[in-house]
Amino acid sequence: MLHPGLVDFLEAAKKEGTYLIVGLYEDDVVNSYKGSSYPIQILQERVLSVLANRNVDEVVIGAPYPLTEEVLDHFNVKVVVRGKVHEGTHEADPFQAAVDRGIFKEIDSGNPLETEDLVLRIIRNRKLFMDRNKKKQLKELNNLKKMEELKETVHNNGNEDSSCSVSS
Repeated sequence: MLHPGLVDFLEAAKKEGTYLIVGLYEDDVVNSYKGSSYPIQILQERVLSVLANRNVDEVVIGAPYPLTEEVLDHFNVKVVVRGKVHEGTHEADPFQAAVDRGIFKEIDSGNPLETEDLVLRIIRNRKLFMDRNKKKQLKELNNLKKMEELKETVHNNGNEDSSCSVSS
């Protein structure tokens, strides 16, 4: 999910070179190291989001996990970056090929926001939203009931006194 933390990271990453290539993993790969609720967006949605960022020049769809020597050679990669704030647990370093070549760099975007922060915020706010809407719904139902009672009272009184009328 492209959020302000990732946008800041992409901006910082672009400053490390002249051409920014972003590798996006297949959904099942993300799921394997981040957990069953991830990714939030499917690969195609992530591709479109990342390509829409002005700092990104190219996207590798279904990038190999872990990063391979072949990919580094194919794209003539001079530096591989990862943010200091990164999510998930990995059995082995997925960037070992870049580390071995001495071209790996961890950078700080200055933004600590992670996807997990947004997910927790959505969950927390969803409860508040649901509670607020439930109160509104009960208030509306109560108002409708009162209007029906008033309408019925006026209608009943209207049968006794023809000078009173209510239009709905």
